[in-house]
Amino acid sequence: MKHEHKLSQEQQHEIAHQIQQRAGHEFATAEDLLRFDAGQTIVPKEIEQRLKHSSRDIPPPRRSWWKNLFGK
Repeated sequence: MKHEHKLSQEQQHEIAHQIQQRAGHEFATAEDLLRFDAGQTIVPKEIEQRLKHSSRDIPPPRRSWWKNLFGK
């Protein structure tokens, strides 16, 4: 026997509003989309700690040749 769950009018309105908000964004580049998504996504603490731990031994990027040349 299936149990059907009916949403109230207010819940239906709230869901429709959330869908409209998500669909209303346009992004100029893929990077903009990724930045927006990163701002909306909550990273679990365990994963955050593992990323910090695994990335601590990665050296910083080398200084650009033009920065060395112009002293910036």
